[in-house]
Formats: sequence, structure tokens, C-alpha cells
Amino acid sequence: MSRENSSRLIVVNESRRGFVLGFGAGSLVLAFGGGALARLAHAQENKEAPKYGGAGMANGLRDDPRLFVEIGADGTVGIFCIRSEMGQGVRTSVAMVVADELGADWARVQVKQAPGDEPKYGNQNTDGSRSLRQSFAALRRAGAAARAMLEAAAAAAWAVDVGEVKAGVHEVVHAKSGRKLGFGELAAKAAALPVPKADTLKLKAPSEFRYIGKDRTRLIDGADIVSGRAQYGIDARLPGMLYAVVARSPVYGGKVASFDAAGADKLPGVVRIVQLNATPVPSGFQPLGGVAVVADNTGSAIKARAQLKIQWDAGSNSSYDSTAYRKQLEAANRKPGKRIRDDGDVDQAFAAAAKKVSADYYTPHLAHATMEPPAALAQVKDGRCEVWACTQAPQESREQVAKALGIDIGQVTVNVTLLGGGFGRKSKPDYVVEAALLAKELGKPVKLTWTREDDLVNDYFHAVAHSHFEAALDKSGKVTGWLHRIAAPSISSTFAPDPKHESAGELGQGISDMPFAIPNVRIENPEAAAHTRIGWFRSVYNIPHAYAIQSFVAELAHAAGRDHKEFLLELLGPDRQFAPQLAAGNAWWNYGEDPAQYPVDTARWRRVIETVAKESGWGRKLPKGRGLGLAAHRSFVTYTAAVCEVEVGDDGAITVPRVDIAIDCGPQVNPERVRAQMEGAAIQGIGLARYGEISFKAGRAEQTNFHQFQILRINEAPREIRVHLVAPDDYSQPLGGVGEPGLPPIAPAFVNAIFAATGKRIRDLPIRSQLAAAKTGKAA
Repeated sequence: MSRENSSRLIVVNESRRGFVLGFGAGSLVLAFGGGALARLAHAQENKEAPKYGGAGMANGLRDDPRLFVEIGADGTVGIFCIRSEMGQGVRTSVAMVVADELGADWARVQVKQAPGDEPKYGNQNTDGSRSLRQSFAALRRAGAAARAMLEAAAAAAWAVDVGEVKAGVHEVVHAKSGRKLGFGELAAKAAALPVPKADTLKLKAPSEFRYIGKDRTRLIDGADIVSGRAQYGIDARLPGMLYAVVARSPVYGGKVASFDAAGADKLPGVVRIVQLNATPVPSGFQPLGGVAVVADNTGSAIKARAQLKIQWDAGSNSSYDSTAYRKQLEAANRKPGKRIRDDGDVDQAFAAAAKKVSADYYTPHLAHATMEPPAALAQVKDGRCEVWACTQAPQESREQVAKALGIDIGQVTVNVTLLGGGFGRKSKPDYVVEAALLAKELGKPVKLTWTREDDLVNDYFHAVAHSHFEAALDKSGKVTGWLHRIAAPSISSTFAPDPKHESAGELGQGISDMPFAIPNVRIENPEAAAHTRIGWFRSVYNIPHAYAIQSFVAELAHAAGRDHKEFLLELLGPDRQFAPQLAAGNAWWNYGEDPAQYPVDTARWRRVIETVAKESGWGRKLPKGRGLGLAAHRSFVTYTAAVCEVEVGDDGAITVPRVDIAIDCGPQVNPERVRAQMEGAAIQGIGLARYGEISFKAGRAEQTNFHQFQILRINEAPREIRVHLVAPDDYSQPLGGVGEPGLPPIAPAFVNAIFAATGKRIRDLPIRSQLAAAKTGKAA
């Protein structure tokens, strides 16, 4: 697709493709007329920003059509996407919304990637499953405003009242006379008109949508991706550029004590070897430091790096051992911790219990392991820095580069390429800063590439977590008391002195908003110190929280002699909407959304559970060695439920004939992409449950490549994945997130299915080391 960059960027990969991307500037445009307006809006939002939703994000949202729509004299419509494309289809979905309200012919739409500039475009972070959730209304207003301007221009050209004209498909029509003018014919005059006020806009009714909610729209980048023409960060080139890799401390907080480059600096292709200063812990988004090798090709740089003789001062995390750390978490969970919820009288409930059930669950550190590792190209020239990067956070990249180079942020341009996967890793621009520092040092463009080993050893790891549960049951098997202790290091430790407790935002992911109608509930969060970089990962703390809670519910159903589905629905209690009441000193975080608009809604919980149970054939008779497992979760204000069908052979080999997943995310802009996200979540979730683990010894990650950090192979993937869209066109509900909510219920549904097939209870992930024991007929 067409895109613009301010320098001559060449994208070349000789093994796959070779071409130059560019876009002619000879068009009449609506775009880029609103810089002053955007700055004014930014100032107003910083002063008076609402507490919730998109306006509550850093730099808020924009709906000025001059920022998002351009129309050429030939009628070509360009739509600017401010979010990063990493396979989720956001460039297509954003364009669908604007084009639908505008009335554009999809065949004449081009999508352009906006550079990082939040004061101008509003918030550009692509994370938190909010690209459409929080931008849908603003995007519709931008398209509707552009349509209104075209209609006004046509009315003026024909000297008729604007009420007599109406935009159709790529043209404006005067019904009385039958006259028509194409969008291209009206573009110049429309661009000169003032932008109509938001409260004067007439948005289309859902019945008028041509693209929103429809499956027939092609994926904008699909042909380029499958044919190898797509531009990723790792592909970017500039004339005369150099290539770099960095040797970083394998222990978080370590630094170079000394190094010897003799021999390495004499290898063919090596240009220079540069020491990068370490950022003290907590390092935030700044680089870890180390020794960089700059060469005239990446291969030479990697070879020379291997020849470096580096003595590391490993620092305070050199004793980090994940096996010992797990024991510390277990010990912490055997004692009372910081109270998050304290409903009723838990002690009395346990004293009166007819039966008590307890269990512990463990999930390890995970690595993002995106197919395209972090990569960035930077050029520093005449006091300015320009970057091309596979980043989820272009504005954060600008800010961190400006900070590292000591220049004004206005002197930094960040061009966003396609991302070969993100999962939250590419929201952290340490690799972008490394490229900028080296470009400044060398005085030439430098492309910095992380190898797979760099990616796994120096990641912002997903947090390890341990949960301890106790439940009290009465004589009828009803749960009367619930105790949950959850210990996990916090992402906050990466940016500030370690709080040793999960933040409100982390606890809001299934813990503080636990929906069960249990009269006596106590939830505690003991201390857990961090010893490596912790960062957000797809669905973040929802992974360990959902795994533990939904696995324990299955155990309770078994202990009560009840059907799992019926037991889970009973736990939800009557249909109700609520905002959780927490213990003193705690605040409920609701994914940045207003609880009045996005309460916890047990009816929606119930609906996805009943849907997936019906569609999967829950309760159907299966042959020996097969089982069904169920789990559900609310995350990113979306409700999902999954049923996995698992077959376990006598040798412990596991196959997955089928996965069903139901999602209620409110109205769905691009149903095909919703299905794709759920399918990907099913595959990733099973892969993480089977194999995902980063362990530490002497402060170092023990897994260095895919032979140790396995991902799911195609022969291990579910044979069939069925996605069930719940109320996809119910516009009485606000939009929920889509990119992440599919992942949390997969692992617990998977292990619950293993139990149903074998009687073997899996409480620790990954399953890999337990497969041999998971044989048909083994007791829990």
C-alpha cells in the first residue's frame, strides 16, 4: 500500500524482494490542515481531560477529518491510520470505519501510516485492546465530518440548500436535478471549508453500514504480506547505512566491567565497536547498555560480537533463581497479605464448612518471542533524528529518543513500519533508542537488529505468578467462603522503585473484579519482589489470574460432584451489573473505562458460557481418553469463554481435535478479524500452556532460542477452531477489546479438558514436563 516518509527509504531483502515505496504528493487534500487546532485540543485535554475512555489516555483522541482523510483530484481517498499494524488488521478496520461514514468506494481507498506525533494525532499507542474500542466514535465523526464538508461543497457548487444533497458511494447527488459530483471533483473546495462541529454531524444508522460489521472487506495489507512485499522494521534501509548488534548483560541491572575487542575489531566488515552506558535499575524504556558492534552488514556484526571478551558486573540480580523464587512465592502465599477484597466473614465460613478444598497454581515467566525480533533504523543529522521502526508506541519512542539524545522531541520523527508480531514487546522502545544512540555516534544511518537470542534473554518478561486458594463448601456443595492469595512481581518495578505488590491495574485483571456471588470473600496480595525486567504481554496478568481461578472452579465442581458448566453458572449468581467494592486502600481499575458504561455484567458472563457450551456440544459422550474443558473470563471489558476438546494417548501424547470460543465484545467492526484474533489466541494459548517458560539461574534466562522456548508446531495445533460471535451487531452495548481477550480462557480450558480425559490435574505450567504422567486412567 502507499505510504509517505520524509526521507528516501529503501526496503530491500534480497532473499524475498526488492523495491522502493513512495507516494506522489500531487493531490488535493483535506489532510494536515488542523495542526493549530490539534495543539489547541491537546492543551484543552491536558487541562480538562475526562477521567475515562479515550479522552483519558495520554494526549486523548482526535476527530478532525483534516488529520485522517485526504482526497485526490482523481478521487483516491487516503485514510491515515495512527495505530500500528502487527497482523491484527487495525489498518483495515480503522479505514473501514472512516470510509463507511465518508461514503467512500472501498476499491478507491488507500491506507497511509501516520508518523508518531501524539500532540497532532492524539494517542497512538497500540496496546490494551483499545484501538477501536476507544477510537470508534472519533473515527466515525472524522468520516462523517468529511462527508458533510463534501456535501456542503456540492451544495455551494449547485447553489442549492445543503439539505437537498446527499453523499452516496464516492459521489454527492442532488436528487431533484439528478446532478452528481465525484469526491475528487469536490475535494479542493471541501478542504477550504470549516470543519463542522461534532454536535451537528449526522452519523449513519447501523442499517446503512456498507463495511462496518461486514466480512466482505479485503485486508488492506493481505496481498503484500502473503507475497513478501510488506515492509517490516527489519527490512528498512537507507543509502550508506551501517548495521549493528549489541552484547547486553544477561542479568538485569548488570553492566560492563571491562571488555577486550582485540580480534573482533579486525574482522572483515567491522566498522567500530562502541560501549553503551547501562541505565540504572529501574531502567524503564531506556537501553540496558553493553557493547555494540557496528559493521557493513548484520552477519559480520554478529560474528564480531561473538569474539568480544566481556567481563560483566552482574549486579544485584545475579542470584535470581526461578526455582528458589517459586518457593518464596509459595511461602508468601502461606501467610496473610495485603487485603484487596474482604467481603462478609471468611473465617466464620470456613469454621462452618462441611467441606474445604485448597489448591495452588503456578505460571512461569514468558517471553514475547515475536517472529520479527525488535529492529530499528535511525539517522541523526543536523540536530534531528529520524527513525523507522516496528513499534507499537511511536510517541513513546519519540520521547525516549529525545531524552537519550538530549534534543527537543520536535526534532525526532518516528516512522512506523509493519510489525512482525508485537504482543506488547514493541511498546517498549529500548531498541529504538539503541539505534538512535549508535546513529549519533557513527554519524551515519544505523540499523539495529536484535537476534532471537537477544530477544529471549533480554526481554521484558511476562510476570511469574503463584496463586493459593481455599474454598468452603456447605452440605449441598455450594461455595460459602473463598480465599485467594496471589503473589506476582509488578510491571511497576520496571519504571519505579519496586512496590512488591501488583498494581490496581494488574489486580483489576480478574482479581478485584472476580464476579462470583459468594457471600464471604477474601483476596490478598502478598509481597513479591522483581528480579528481571517485567513488561506487559498479550492479555497481561489476565493469563495467570484466569488460569488459576478457572482451574480452581473446575476443581470445586469436581469436589462438589457437579457438572462444571452448571457449577460455574451457579457461582455467577443472578444476573446483575456492579462495580466491585474493595477493601480500604484499594481502587478498582476497569481498563480505563467508566464503570457506569462498562460494569461487570454477569449476564454477559453467562451468555458466553452458555453459547460456547451449546455450540461445542458440552456434555456429549466422548470415547475413553477424550475430554472437554471449560473456562471463561472478562478482560479488556470483553467477555470470552472457551471449550477445549483434548485427546490423551496412553503414552501421554496430547492432541486437540477442537476448540470452541465465544466472544461478546459488543458490536464488531470487522468480524473476520475478530475470528482471526480468537483463532490466534487459541493456538498461542495452547502453545504457552504446553511449552511456555523462561526460567532463571544465576540471574540469567536459561532459554536462548526456539529449541528451548518452544512454540506450538502445526501438527500440535487444534484440528478445528470454531469462533462464536455473540451479539455482533448489538449497538446498545459499547465496543470492547478484541486483540487480547481470547487468550486468558484457553489455558484453563485446556488443562480442565486434560483432567476430564485422564483424571490428571495440571496445576503448574507449562505442561511439558508432566505429559508422561498424564496417561489415561491416572488419578489426580
